[in-house]
Amino acid sequence: MVELIITEKPSAAKKVAEALDDGYPVKKTEKKVAYYQVSHKGKNIVVASAVGHLYGLVEAKKNGWTYPVFDIKWEDSSKTSKDAKYIKDYLITLKKLAKEAKEFTIACDYDVEGEVIGMNVIRFACKQKDANRMKFSTLTKEDLIVAYENKAKTLNWGQAYAGETRHHLDWYYGINLSRALTAAVKAAGAFKVMSVGRVQGPALKMLADREKEIAAFKPVPFWQLQILCEKNIEAWHQKDKFWEEIEVKKILTKIKSEKTAVVKEIKTRIIQQQPPHPFDLTTLQTESYGVFRITPKETLALAQELYLAGVISYPRTSSQQLDPKLGFKKILNGLGKQKNYTNFCAEIAQTKLVPNNGKKTDPAHPAIYPTGQTPKTLTERQRKIYDLIVKRFLATFAEAAERESMNVSLDVKQEIFIAKGIRTVKAGWHKYYAPYVRVEEAELPALKEGETVKIKKINKVNKETTPPNRFNQSSIIKELEKRNLGTKATRADILDRLFQRGYVEGVQIKVSKLGMETITILEKNVPTIIDEELTRNFEEEMEKIREEKNTEEKVLEKAKKLLIDILDKFRKNEKKIGEELLKAVQETREIESRIGHCPKCKGTLVMKRGKYGMFIACDKYPECDAIFKIPSNALVKNTEKVCEVCGYPKVVVIKKGKRPQESCINPDCPSKVKEEDKELLKQFESGKVSRKCPKCGKTLLLRKSFYNVFLGCPDFPKCRHMENLDGSKGWKRKKKEEDKEDTD
Repeated sequence: MVELIITEKPSAAKKVAEALDDGYPVKKTEKKVAYYQVSHKGKNIVVASAVGHLYGLVEAKKNGWTYPVFDIKWEDSSKTSKDAKYIKDYLITLKKLAKEAKEFTIACDYDVEGEVIGMNVIRFACKQKDANRMKFSTLTKEDLIVAYENKAKTLNWGQAYAGETRHHLDWYYGINLSRALTAAVKAAGAFKVMSVGRVQGPALKMLADREKEIAAFKPVPFWQLQILCEKNIEAWHQKDKFWEEIEVKKILTKIKSEKTAVVKEIKTRIIQQQPPHPFDLTTLQTESYGVFRITPKETLALAQELYLAGVISYPRTSSQQLDPKLGFKKILNGLGKQKNYTNFCAEIAQTKLVPNNGKKTDPAHPAIYPTGQTPKTLTERQRKIYDLIVKRFLATFAEAAERESMNVSLDVKQEIFIAKGIRTVKAGWHKYYAPYVRVEEAELPALKEGETVKIKKINKVNKETTPPNRFNQSSIIKELEKRNLGTKATRADILDRLFQRGYVEGVQIKVSKLGMETITILEKNVPTIIDEELTRNFEEEMEKIREEKNTEEKVLEKAKKLLIDILDKFRKNEKKIGEELLKAVQETREIESRIGHCPKCKGTLVMKRGKYGMFIACDKYPECDAIFKIPSNALVKNTEKVCEVCGYPKVVVIKKGKRPQESCINPDCPSKVKEEDKELLKQFESGKVSRKCPKCGKTLLLRKSFYNVFLGCPDFPKCRHMENLDGSKGWKRKKKEEDKEDTD
């Protein structure tokens, strides 16, 4: 009898096969798709894999661009998406192996999405009603063997139906609402694909509300008094903020001639700073963004790669708790073999090994932790995330850090000024979490009560209250979690979608004009679409499905009724909504197309589309022929900045997988030539120096790109030789290295 084990990814299939085989698994291929024959305790097992979701939701019967649509079905993704053609071979392989199997086991990631993937493979590809279920949090050999030996006799149907419900809800909302918005714009006489989703709408509203707070904010002036003394002592008046300037002036008049301050009182206290909690996904994402500026979406992707490599546990967890059953000593022994952690692990191993667990739990997985296995090879960014996870794990077992805070009261003619200092007196867990500990060290000099210190300067500081901060990619993920919008695994994608749709922009997330107008229009006409409470309610209903306290049918029926009501109201105002949306779209396009002042005339440089793609030109054409090339396959946006060297506008170039890069649009800008190459450039331009192509012998020509100046063969594209002005080869390779350093 053959047992078929199905994993979520090919790399996981290899790990499972290697873990279970009594010797070495035999690798086979079908349609270039690998699977493994395994012998485990005399039992024949085949381990094969899906490749993420093999099935997606589609309309059961297509009836044009209409709404509402609720008649949907699961379909082989290779039939519905050109980008998913590769899925066909995986399904052919699984169907063939299923015909030869008598027992079925799902070994996908143990979470809602993994359960949906496994359920669909079992019922559609394998034609089975149920299967065994392996549950594991790491891809280590020991955990996989335990998971196999203790596999459940059935899928986790509560988890599967909760996941399926989420897919249905997201489809219902995403397709119907997006079609309604797009149809509204079409009714107004134009076409633009608009998008809004079940969680995307409330998330955008939350950001828009913050934007409105900032716009409506009116700064209020206040004043502070500061004294600067010898020994680098900085002290502020004990009242802190003065809301009436006359009060400040009165005190300033009183003390302005004073040359000394008396140490009236010294208060010190020791603060016990407890170790951090183990990482759940949200805290990993926010910490990664805080210390590396790696976005939440990329952090999850990197953590997933580390999990598939077997060096960390499953990252999609909301737990901040580590169970002793994980075998802390064994993990420390493994980590201790990695030279970066040897001494730390030896020290931690001598403690009681009780982690400082947090309150958050997850029914499926523990907090994120390193398995102890040594990584084979890691990219620079993988290494950063791995090091962060290892050091966080070690820090959770360490002693509390001790911090001494000191408040010194300085008397200046009966006006009290406070100097504050804080320092670490016992490193505790800081030692193990370095360099990721973010604490302030501000040590005061040794002082005694009654001592006199010289005043060097007295300052009246003018300030204003500031508006609320915009969210960044760290704080928005925290806020979405706090409001129970989305899930630990989807929040980063929701945010990414808002950026892709042009609704938000920037590091400090700013809602674009299109985003603001879209929210305003929806709020006025169909506010239910962006109702945070409704979205949160559905999240709670899906949790009840997972706990088998509610059913998929009841939740979906409720959603249909709500959507029909929303869309009926929407259709009645379709043209009006469309006209408002179209106006917002056109204004946004106009704003985004403007690059800056034309350097040749009084016109404006704008983005234009030509036969060969996008370029920048003057809006006064043909009177003004100013034109500038921009990189292809990139998004180019205005920065509202001008080059410090030549005065031309600067743009930001955004390429997939790379950090946005600012550059001047002027190809002749001196900033694009290295200082050491400028004399050489003059010689090439004057013809005093020339160089032959080493491939074809022709004289190389001076070329200018958007980024720099280089030498290229005149026989391009037949001969593609390029080199730097100094003769070094591979300027493209150097550029890639610079990009990599930039993103690191």
